[in-house]
Amino acid sequence: MSQSPSGHVAVPQLIYRYAELLDSGDFAGVGELFTDAVIHVHETGEEYAGRDEIRAMYEDWVRTYPDNGTPHTRHVTTNLILDVDDERGTATCRSYVTVLQCTDELPLQPIVSGRYHDRFRRVDGTWRFEHRRMINDYLGDLSRHLRHPFAQQAAGERSGPA
Repeated sequence: MSQSPSGHVAVPQLIYRYAELLDSGDFAGVGELFTDAVIHVHETGEEYAGRDEIRAMYEDWVRTYPDNGTPHTRHVTTNLILDVDDERGTATCRSYVTVLQCTDELPLQPIVSGRYHDRFRRVDGTWRFEHRRMINDYLGDLSRHLRHPFAQQAAGERSGPA
């Protein structure tokens, strides 16, 4: 009988898998990671729940490029502060995220610096996302990354008063 991995191993793998799936343009895979979870976007107050709603959110928000079907990004997640209770099968993690992007029109640069506040639960021996709060602290040029009105609002805030 195999034992499920400790949350100290499984939770960081989930966090890094999210970045890998998102950067590869696999929004269905991202949705699968959040099958029974909620994503809360701090700046807009919007919440998305479950696989299908979360997949659709990424499909609606994130631009992908025809050369390889990806958003031409790298989500670099660092500074994980992990609190795991393996006995109860619960965990939380706070982390930093920096999103880099490079397109034909945009030289390589950071476009977002923010934080994730995550909760996890072990269900039938498998660790899963339960809740993610996405907080964007600093915003760069999101025009080639997001289609959501939030990107245009952020661009207006960067440009200052007219």
